[in-house]
Amino acid sequence: MKSLISHVVLLAVLMVGGFSTAQAQYLNQIGMTLLSAVTTNLNGSGIRVAQPEASGDYLAWQVNPANVGQPASLFTYISSNGTAATFPNSLGSDSGHADTVANQFYGIPNGVATNVTHVDSFEANDFLDNYVFPTLTHSITDSVVNQSFTFGEVTVSEQQQFDTAFDNYSAKYRTLFASPANNYGTTGYNTTNVVPPGTAYDCICVGAYLNGTSHNGLGPTLDNGRCKPDITALSGETSYSTPQVAGAAAVLMQAGLRGDGGSDTNSAFDLRTIKALLLNGAVKPSDWTNMAPSPLDYRYGAGVVNVFNSYEQLAGGKQGYVASVGVATGSAHPPTGATGSISVLNGWDFNTNTSSASQDKVNHYYFDVTNSLPGAVFVATATLVWNRQQNQSGINNLELFLYDCANSNLVAGSTSLVDNVQHVFVPRLPPGRYDLQVWKAGGPGMVSKAEPYALAFAFTTTALSIALDGTNAMLMWPAYPAGFQVEATTNLSPPVWSNGLLPAPVFTNGQNMLVVSPTHAAQFFRLGPIF
Repeated sequence: MKSLISHVVLLAVLMVGGFSTAQAQYLNQIGMTLLSAVTTNLNGSGIRVAQPEASGDYLAWQVNPANVGQPASLFTYISSNGTAATFPNSLGSDSGHADTVANQFYGIPNGVATNVTHVDSFEANDFLDNYVFPTLTHSITDSVVNQSFTFGEVTVSEQQQFDTAFDNYSAKYRTLFASPANNYGTTGYNTTNVVPPGTAYDCICVGAYLNGTSHNGLGPTLDNGRCKPDITALSGETSYSTPQVAGAAAVLMQAGLRGDGGSDTNSAFDLRTIKALLLNGAVKPSDWTNMAPSPLDYRYGAGVVNVFNSYEQLAGGKQGYVASVGVATGSAHPPTGATGSISVLNGWDFNTNTSSASQDKVNHYYFDVTNSLPGAVFVATATLVWNRQQNQSGINNLELFLYDCANSNLVAGSTSLVDNVQHVFVPRLPPGRYDLQVWKAGGPGMVSKAEPYALAFAFTTTALSIALDGTNAMLMWPAYPAGFQVEATTNLSPPVWSNGLLPAPVFTNGQNMLVVSPTHAAQFFRLGPIF
């Protein structure tokens, strides 16, 4: 495996400086600023993280605490030459790339998870040699690992070896790896493909989304056509979008452990739950699309990370299925007619589906999708996540379906045979009663009869209201779900919608509010997508 490890490369080298303004803007765009306004002290507290970095010239791989606003006591530095608890030290030197990654991840003041309990700063080759690729005898004890490097362009066989090593580690030690897709379009990168370690089944593969364009390696994977990246974040390079997602994962883990998602904190903390919540809370770019049976967009994954949306779904609490029914293998599985319903329209579950040699198993989640708004149309999103099990080459086949209970018609389904993520997105769902199904195949192809899984779901609707405030017009819309902005036009023949001349909204009492003076030229307003 050492010959493969020699592939490790930095995705970019960007020195620290002049970056804080952009970082603060990213916090707004990925929902951290809003999350901080509605919660208290969600900052990664209690979560131990790791940051392996590829060593450049002069053994430059270390984070300089002074450059990220953190005390030296937060860090342990680990390489094949030993361990150090101080900086500077004899093991290596400061890396501008490592500092910039750290500033996005946990740096003060503008990192996503500024209060993580400890950071293990690894030299990447030592990390791979001594932790990931051996026979799983060493645990790093870190819950989230940010890997802002790739192995470059590799063969299918090499990719599979990398994927297996990382998946085995995740399965044994319950470690969440956040890894980049690759920098498509950047000088020096000769492949447009997503590459390892981002191709591992159980990691979160992160792309970069900037100025309405994709700037990352594209799926599907070379081995069997899986959809990667899983998600994108707002940066010009995947080195720096990845720590935004790693930080968001740490924040959600903290929230789960402290009980924000209910009393089952172990389930809320599980890496499968965190991944499902992150993907389900992502904001769809306006040109998001997936090519069935792929569950996600080959450019954007589930969309652009929004930790506020993900948190709101976590806060909806763990919601168990209403009915679990077996059907003969390969048979139809319409709604069962059960009368119970999930009491909330935004939430999650961590559960197990168990099929058999002769039966598929379906866990049914029933929802009465309605609210007080007359004629409301809902957006439905649901994400199912399970892991590739340790020492397995394949995965169990789980699929996700949404049925209309009134007529047993299938509204949407996600049925990839190769992905261990399934994702349903219905942008215009009428009110009604629906059956969200987690289906597991039985029969001879099973890896195991039982498969633990995480499910995140959201049925949301939002509306723009307008009222007079003296001589001003006051526009209001719910803060959740995030991902919308007010757009205006002076006439409708034809409309040219824009938000460029509107003031910034303010958040108050769970609402976004925007005040427009009577001198403003705009006469018509709507909610439009942010991206």
